Amino acid sequence: MAATIRRGLFAALAGFAVLLCLCYTGLAVVISYVTEDMLVQRLLEREAAAIRTRLPAAASGSDLITVYRQYSDLPAPVRQQFSPSAPRAEVFTGTGQHYHVLALDLQQAGRPERWYLLADVAPILVVSRLVREVGGVLIGVALALVGLALLLAWLLARRLVLPLQTLAQEAQALLPGHPPQFSARGRPDEIGFLARRLESTFTELQTALRREQAFARDVSHELRTPLTLMRNTLMLAAEHPLQALEQAQLQQGVDELGNTVELLFALARAEQIPFETVELRGCIEQCLLRLLEEHGWDASLLALDLPQRLPVRGHGQLVNLLLNNCLGNALFHGGPACQLTISFEHGCLSIHNTVPVGQAVRVQGFSHGQLLLARLAQVMQWEIRFHPGTADYRVDIVPVMAA
Repeated sequence: MAATIRRGLFAALAGFAVLLCLCYTGLAVVISYVTEDMLVQRLLEREAAAIRTRLPAAASGSDLITVYRQYSDLPAPVRQQFSPSAPRAEVFTGTGQHYHVLALDLQQAGRPERWYLLADVAPILVVSRLVREVGGVLIGVALALVGLALLLAWLLARRLVLPLQTLAQEAQALLPGHPPQFSARGRPDEIGFLARRLESTFTELQTALRREQAFARDVSHELRTPLTLMRNTLMLAAEHPLQALEQAQLQQGVDELGNTVELLFALARAEQIPFETVELRGCIEQCLLRLLEEHGWDASLLALDLPQRLPVRGHGQLVNLLLNNCLGNALFHGGPACQLTISFEHGCLSIHNTVPVGQAVRVQGFSHGQLLLARLAQVMQWEIRFHPGTADYRVDIVPVMAA
């Protein structure tokens, strides 16, 4: 493509240069001939004025000009191309003569007469002699100038298209997953603007592809467990009616499936949501009220150690989803009798829950949801760490504090 642009630009510049040379050459030739004819015409007019002052004498004061009182006295080649009623004419002959004729209307003895001034200008023609004597030199100079114009056109085309060609080669050499870096991004002209726009477009495209791949991977990984649970429960329902435990497992799978889908769509839309200042303490309190309403958990088992205000930078929806999942998982794994402690110290939010000794391992939430929670924190540039234990479980969240 770059080579085609360069050839097209070279053809345009070369064509313009050659056309300009031809136009100026033609204009110079036309001006030369017009100037020559105007000079001869001026000589005839001056001679006509002189004859009017010397009447009745009819002799011409110039060796180049002859006065004819009768039209029939004019040379035959002149009469063939000049009409008696014409005021002036330029006559070309095949024998080498070149004439200029001027009609002169006079008054002789009260009668109008028409005389004719004939100038043989072949000896004083300069343009034709110049072409014969130095025409080769002029043609050589013209060809040299045309060659120089073509060389300049080629150099200009190469110089102007080289940044575009480099940009195209760099774009063609881009590899999937590698950040784009164009050398022309620092230019202040349109090519620099194009390079910067290409960089941002490639970056956004790679981000969109990574987000799509992550979404497909998360859908495949995170939805498999609840779907398997629901499928197995429904297969057992074909043999005997569902018991309360099986119904609870089915409801659990539906809830987890809905929660996971909500998380996945929130992650897919996360980069389109602008960052804002979020009051973290308010979000924690809202999540706790929601858990108390849904699970009927004993609030006396809760211990809060939080500052009065916790302004952080993030997405309000993602912050609520992250806290809801962390607190929900804490209650799910710890059971209704677990003690829950939420504290904030040295820029780190800790969610700590106890796990009753001897309780069977319950597969939900953290067993396969840590990846999603880590990605939720990563989108907001937060840190999250999981500390499992036999008697307790702690999650540490390091948010980005607002200024």
